[in-house]
Amino acid sequence: MNWRTIIYVILLVSLTVIKALPRSYRDLEDKTSIGRRFSQLQENNFKAIAMIMFAQYVQGGTFGKAVKMAEEVTALAKRCAAAARDNPDCLKPLDRIFLDTICREENLPGFTDCCAKQDPERNDCFLSLKNSSRGFISPFERPNAEAACKNHSQHQHPLTAYFIYEVSSRHPFLYAPTILSVAIRYDEMMKNCCGSAEDPTHNLEACFRRQVCHRRVLVKEDGLRQEHTCGILKKFGERTLKALKLTQISQKFPKADFVTVNKLVMDIAEMHKDCCRGDMLDCMHDREEILHYVCTNQDILSSKIKKCCEKPLLQRSECIVNAENDDKPADLSPHVRQFIEDEGICQRFAQEKDTHLARFLYEYSRRHPEFSAQMLLRIGKGYEDLLTECCKTGAPDGCCSRGEEELKKHIYETESVMKTSCDIYKEKGDYYFQNELLMSFTKKMPQLTSAELIKFTKQMTTIGSKCCQLSQDKLLPCAEENLDLVLGEICRRHLTDPINAGVCHCCSSSYALRRPCMGKLEIDENYVPLSLTPGLFTFHEDLCTTEEEK
Repeated sequence: MNWRTIIYVILLVSLTVIKALPRSYRDLEDKTSIGRRFSQLQENNFKAIAMIMFAQYVQGGTFGKAVKMAEEVTALAKRCAAAARDNPDCLKPLDRIFLDTICREENLPGFTDCCAKQDPERNDCFLSLKNSSRGFISPFERPNAEAACKNHSQHQHPLTAYFIYEVSSRHPFLYAPTILSVAIRYDEMMKNCCGSAEDPTHNLEACFRRQVCHRRVLVKEDGLRQEHTCGILKKFGERTLKALKLTQISQKFPKADFVTVNKLVMDIAEMHKDCCRGDMLDCMHDREEILHYVCTNQDILSSKIKKCCEKPLLQRSECIVNAENDDKPADLSPHVRQFIEDEGICQRFAQEKDTHLARFLYEYSRRHPEFSAQMLLRIGKGYEDLLTECCKTGAPDGCCSRGEEELKKHIYETESVMKTSCDIYKEKGDYYFQNELLMSFTKKMPQLTSAELIKFTKQMTTIGSKCCQLSQDKLLPCAEENLDLVLGEICRRHLTDPINAGVCHCCSSSYALRRPCMGKLEIDENYVPLSLTPGLFTFHEDLCTTEEEK
């Protein structure tokens, strides 16, 4: 598309207005009213997020179509916010309004079947069509540096709007706050690179190449993490997602009490539910409310987030997520034996099972920042299994006491696996370490293509280079949490095109046990390989040339 032809202007006001979104923490009344959302977000932000939603739902559409539909729902929202609250259209759920708008639009590709369904199946159908695969949409074409700077100086707002559209359509699972944050970084990049264009020593192309590459990696990583979270919610349910967030928040804010941590868990889980079902208006508002709560309660949460809370809203979330865990309370005992030794544990387990297990997970997680969230979930599951067995009528005396030995065994096994992997990586280096992984995973998952096997094992090798150099207290969180992202990607690949029964079992049975399950997979004995024929070994002229990775 010729950038000079972009004349549509979305008045994003350089997006800085988002720094001051209205604050009404957990105001659930009329939560999904389009008029209420319009009033909370204000017109410019509402319109930008509406375009994000349409770009993500209708990936095969055009910028012009997304703009047209965003204008249409913004006009409705404006009327509803002003005086038309009795209008039946104003009372519709937000997702229905957006999907109705899409389904009324003519000449949109591939949505007839979805539009014929009733809600909520219709929304599920649209979500199932989202595709984040590389190559599904043609690569984003950036003009040469000089043309980009000239267009930015003349058409800053329309270029930013078009950039938002392009990022949204290529990353359909990326949350709206993240996309808007990326747009601000894009605008900063344009100003930084173009601002020095007249300096004869300034290399404009190099400036763009360096910053674009860095931002592309960040967008890809954020998109993968958010798609991963939505995959956990969809496959394992809200209870598993809440348990995962409980471990992470307890590690991040070890001084916070259980009630405060549990409140954040509930709010963050609700935010992910909104974001994952594609409701970016609620997603944006939920995120803003959570950040407001965290930053106005720093005194009871963490001493490490002061600088984060001084940043603009859209940069705040990423900063807090990447901030160091707060220091543990000085008087925090190293053990949680009360969860095994107290006489009333079986009664509490029977009467309030989830709350009791959550308290255990909270207490154990805040004491162990050196453990990965996935390992802590396995410990929580082990504790649940222990109480299930030991609280039965007729269970032997001292049944619970064996829990500590089993816990030590599991910790030792997990640390040994990671240490062994890092020892192999340090001994062999990237190339031979990836070859070892290739042999292992080809036996476990021979149905994958060579390109897929190379891709996944390269990601695992990158984890080795990133994490194996860290100190022991940082190794497990880095290695297992990054490996979990790769395994999640393999499991999503399995959902679209089943790999084999072993992978199916690991991807479906338990989120906490997914990594150990994959590790124990052996040769797929049921796989019937292709017959060896001369055609498999045809060497083409381009054998020794590879496309440069983008």
